[in-house]
Amino acid sequence: MKHTGSVRLVVVATVLPLLTAAIAYAEAVNDYPTSARAEYVFGCLKANGETREAIDRCSCSIDVIASLLPYDRYVTAETVLSMSQVRGNLGGQFRTSAQAASAVNDLRRAQAEAEVRCF
Repeated sequence: MKHTGSVRLVVVATVLPLLTAAIAYAEAVNDYPTSARAEYVFGCLKANGETREAIDRCSCSIDVIASLLPYDRYVTAETVLSMSQVRGNLGGQFRTSAQAASAVNDLRRAQAEAEVRCF
C-alpha cells in the first residue's frame, strides 16, 4: 500500500510540471482574441470567396499567423497598415518609420508562410 502511494506521488510530481508547461504553451500560442481571429477570417473570406473551403483556408491562415507572430506585434502591424493610408503628416510618420516597416514586414512574412501552408 505504501509503495502505491509513493508511485502516485512520483507520477504527480513528474506529470504536473509537464502539464503546466503544456498549458502555458497553449495559452502563448492562442493569445489572439476570438474577435481578432474572426475579423481576420471575415476579411480573408471577402478576398477569397465565401465558400466552405475558404473558411477552412482562412481559419488555417490566422492560426499560422498567430503561431508565428505575437498578438501585440500583429496589432502594431495592422495599426501601421491602417494609419499609413491617412493623408498628410500623420500618415507619413507611419509610412516612413523603420519600426513601423519592421512590424509590417513581420506580418507579411507570417502571411506568406500562412499562404504556403493553407492555400
